[in-house]
Amino acid sequence: MLGIMSEFVEAADRLDNIRPAVTIFGSARIAPGSVYYELTEQIARQLSDAGFSVISGGGPGVMEAANKGAFAGKGLSIGLNIQLPMEQSANPYQNISQSFRHFFARKYMFVRFASAYVVAPGGFGTLDELLEALTLIQTNKSPRMPIILVGSTFWQGLLDWFKAHLVSEGMISPGDMDLIQVIDEPDQVVAAIFKYYERRGFERLPEEHDLLLNL
Repeated sequence: MLGIMSEFVEAADRLDNIRPAVTIFGSARIAPGSVYYELTEQIARQLSDAGFSVISGGGPGVMEAANKGAFAGKGLSIGLNIQLPMEQSANPYQNISQSFRHFFARKYMFVRFASAYVVAPGGFGTLDELLEALTLIQTNKSPRMPIILVGSTFWQGLLDWFKAHLVSEGMISPGDMDLIQVIDEPDQVVAAIFKYYERRGFERLPEEHDLLLNL
């Protein structure tokens, strides 16, 4: 119990000044040079240059691409690493690297400091993070914010299933689908985040928002 509490306290203290931030989720298994890796790196670089800190899981694959893009930009690159028996090793593109032993403490930090989520293709872990974010927002346990899926071909089958079963059978409301956007172009991802907050008085966003209003 004390170890869990110490993870919360230490991480919250180290990350307290990183806002505004965007959390990027995605697979650890995507190789450098792949389409999704390059796309994530471009998105993270543009977010970083726009004034955001970028948070990832701190490991390889999409997480590395997110940190690499942010590290090359103007904002902070943050990695929230998890100790696992395989796959997870810290990538070198991090201004702040925080290690966790417990998934729920790590996942809480993803949510607490985010102004938006960008979700690249991934496996069970990515789906877990996406669905938890949707659940927290749907139930008003977390502030509503943009959830952007990158890679329309990858995600379309899941979204079709949501509509065909979850919506049509009354498991979720039709309006719950509005929590999700699908965008493939890096500049449009950044513009969508600013557009969302433009309608809400730019709460939790950088002062540089006016630079992107014409995107």
